[in-house]
Amino acid sequence: MKRRLLLTGAGTTAASNLIRSLRADARSPTIIGCHGDRFVLKKSDADRNYLMPALDHPEFFRALSRVIKKERIDLLIPTSDAEVRAFARRRARIPCRLFLPRTCIIELCQDKYQLNIFLRERGVPAPLTYPVTSLATIAKTFARLPRRSLVWCRARVGSGALAALPVRSPAQARSWIEYWRDMRNVPPRAFTLSEYLPGRDFSCLSLWDRGALILLKTCQRLSYFTGGGNPSGISSVSHLAKTVAEPEVARVCGQAIRALDRRATGTFNLDIRENGDGVPCITEINAGRFPSGNLIHALTGKHNLSTTFVRVALGERVGLRNEYDADEGWYTVRDLDTPMGIFHVEDLFDKIEDARG
Repeated sequence: MKRRLLLTGAGTTAASNLIRSLRADARSPTIIGCHGDRFVLKKSDADRNYLMPALDHPEFFRALSRVIKKERIDLLIPTSDAEVRAFARRRARIPCRLFLPRTCIIELCQDKYQLNIFLRERGVPAPLTYPVTSLATIAKTFARLPRRSLVWCRARVGSGALAALPVRSPAQARSWIEYWRDMRNVPPRAFTLSEYLPGRDFSCLSLWDRGALILLKTCQRLSYFTGGGNPSGISSVSHLAKTVAEPEVARVCGQAIRALDRRATGTFNLDIRENGDGVPCITEINAGRFPSGNLIHALTGKHNLSTTFVRVALGERVGLRNEYDADEGWYTVRDLDTPMGIFHVEDLFDKIEDARG
């Protein structure tokens, strides 16, 4: 019987790439999309689409239930942190299957500072981090960090390097935080200061079922989408990335999720950066959703992580345990208003002539 899936955020990059990865399966499912913005929804590639109330509207969950029942949905897949949190809190009242981590784990991961403390207390490598308690204490906090050239200043909540900036002095951190306070109404207590990690930048996507690691993949970010125009110079959204085999990165990722929850279930997307000694450190974990660039984890290697997720979520046997699917040599390129490109290193010069002389 053909699976019937409902994806939120239809028309966004995250949902569009997830749809593309799911349709790569020989048993392509029926995909229903929904979104609260009619203009974004118009871009959706789903088989059918529904305009919804906003997530925070009192009628949202009634509308969601109507769509689920009308379309006989087997599995609901959220595509944003806000949806993951909201659905997890109300999972008992959603009339179809969800495959999400426990609510307390989702909420812990969405506070980057609390997650950092949790991991460090359990011996999982993570950058030394302190909360900003007030503008007046920034200089004292600076003095507690390693005496290196840079300190990483960022918001505790959010994605895409929101409000993140490398700074060299307490004055720079204070000015940055004051700007966000005055212009964006973000209080100083929403920020942290941490040691700057100068090494390679990795993304790891893993799939778990009741504490068992099913499948894990890793890639390295080589450059960043709009990185040059972003004050931080980096982003979780890569412009150029490549698949990598990094057993130590994979080990640290597994260590982090097992520390989080011995019964871990669902997807966990981890950001990892090496410190000055080359140790991979966890900088954040997005629990319960796929990254917007998940095609690099779906269309490379032996196993499509997106379709494997659906099969596990619906209780099907996949015959995988502790699978580190590291297929090197694949690159992804992302740019505005173009589909994500996926190329193997051996094919990079197909249909290209070298005119450099």
